[in-house]
Amino acid sequence: MNLSARTVAIILHDILVAAFAWLAAYWLRFNLEIPPEFQAAALSTLLWVVPLQAVVFWRFGLYRGIWRFASLPDLKRIVLAVGLAAMLVPVTLILFRVHAVVPRSVLILDPLLLVIVMGGNRLAYRAWKEHRLASMLHPDSKPVLVAGAGSAADFLLRELARNPSGFHVVGLLDDSRDKQGRLVQGIPVLGALADVAAWAKKMDVDDVVLALPSAAHEVRKRITQTCTEAGLNVMTIPSLEDLVAGRVSVSSLRRVELDDLLGRDPVLLDDSGLHKLLTGQVVMVTGAGGSIGSELCRQIARFGPAKLVLFEQSELALYAMEQELPQDFPGLAIAPVIGDVKNALWVNRVMAEHHPAVVFHAAAYKHVPLMENSNAWEAVRNNVLGTQVVAAAAQMYGVGKFVMISTDKAVNPTNVMGATKRLAEMACQAMQQPTGTRFVSVRFGNVLGSSGSVIPKFQKQIEAGGPVTVTHPEITRFFMSIPEAAQLVLQAGLMGEGGEIFVLDMGEPVRITELAQLMIRLSGADEARIRIEYTGLRPGEKLYEELLADDESTLPTPHPKLRVAKARAPNAGWYAECFAWLAHSDAYDEATLKHQLKIWVPEYLPESFRA
Repeated sequence: MNLSARTVAIILHDILVAAFAWLAAYWLRFNLEIPPEFQAAALSTLLWVVPLQAVVFWRFGLYRGIWRFASLPDLKRIVLAVGLAAMLVPVTLILFRVHAVVPRSVLILDPLLLVIVMGGNRLAYRAWKEHRLASMLHPDSKPVLVAGAGSAADFLLRELARNPSGFHVVGLLDDSRDKQGRLVQGIPVLGALADVAAWAKKMDVDDVVLALPSAAHEVRKRITQTCTEAGLNVMTIPSLEDLVAGRVSVSSLRRVELDDLLGRDPVLLDDSGLHKLLTGQVVMVTGAGGSIGSELCRQIARFGPAKLVLFEQSELALYAMEQELPQDFPGLAIAPVIGDVKNALWVNRVMAEHHPAVVFHAAAYKHVPLMENSNAWEAVRNNVLGTQVVAAAAQMYGVGKFVMISTDKAVNPTNVMGATKRLAEMACQAMQQPTGTRFVSVRFGNVLGSSGSVIPKFQKQIEAGGPVTVTHPEITRFFMSIPEAAQLVLQAGLMGEGGEIFVLDMGEPVRITELAQLMIRLSGADEARIRIEYTGLRPGEKLYEELLADDESTLPTPHPKLRVAKARAPNAGWYAECFAWLAHSDAYDEATLKHQLKIWVPEYLPESFRA
């Protein structure tokens, strides 16, 4: 061990403590007044006792630890070292015939004083470094309750002590009866999570911190609703994934967001399989600047592809990804390509230049009301013809796997967007051959925070003071987080053998009215201040979404969140007819277009076809 100046200072500290403890033992033995004859004995034996204790302390490794992180193992080493030294002291004095009278009570008091002073000084230093003493001098910090009394809460208390952030914890809450009434880092576990409002009132607290990174989202949602209804501010520690990855510390408190409440349990990925699929391979993502496309790029980058080809029509979105990825993934080779998926010549040229092994096709027009009426023709061309163009190029240039992002709106569609995505699924099914490129489609519902999601709109309306507009009181939608959706797309891409339509487990549908109410409460307001206004269903909109059509069922897969839809096979001959029709140079009128969609997608039922 290198003897740094700090280590030498600690050794000198312990030598002085050893001398003090030996003399203090005599002092206490004789009721604070040592007789002259025993003063001489104390000083003469000191020259034997202190060096002996110093050697024992060194041999027990007391100077390998760091005082700032002093803990129970350090205290244990001190006790063992002091105990051994206490046994060696009388043996040494007898062996070397030291002629001095040492009272037996001194031999007992000395080790007790050593443990108290040496251990106490180390713990006091840690307390000082962690600002525990300093925090007592700052009574202006806000009191908070912590929901949870597990390891996350323990880490949080340590971090807040080490790096004060304007809060001090006055109590913990936990549903475990074994923990209630006990102390964590000196802070009491007051009661159950359901009693948070009562304890907040009793302790005069306005803020609650959720220290439950691995708890089910339903638990966090229930606690948050209880807190918001009681007028409490709710914060949370970072997710378990971020903590494990080291991206943030446990004390990085932030306000609870919708992802924390509507998200689901972490996705278990077949990392070894995905490494075989992606690591060292050229991977292409179309729509790489969109909500799903950009997250797919981030997730793929984690697996170290040889090159990531970003194909995107929006210059701004592509620029953002070109700037972001090199910062987060240094060394990742990227190829940013501006392009339109309907441009077959350009798509073929890109494929010929980069020869991707895997293609994730996320480029699509997906905003339901915008894709109705006058924009319907462009929706059909972009979503159907664009898919066919990229898929055909993938076949031509030997792409191993082609994964197409679909939607729950493709099931019994009532809008043009949904019908086009069902046609895109059918195109992938029709192009599947016994050998060559394997085509896989993945259906899922709304993702939290995507560009087409209702959530950004609600956030802007709440910031403006309302009203929050909901189309219908009973409208429901499925939701999942963008990272979860992207991870399951990768997993489906790995598992697909060709021709499948994977359906993601979307959980339970969420009433949009309840979503709006929750977002209003999370903002710190209530419905008396920000009202909800119902505007009526928009063109092509359904009250509820489905993940399976009436004539479909699913088969299980090895992954609990993925199933395979037993979808209706496309009619023979429709493929050539469809793409000849899409090559038409002029735009079809809306009625003609919807009539033709109805022929190819019999389950399509637009409003104009309803009785």
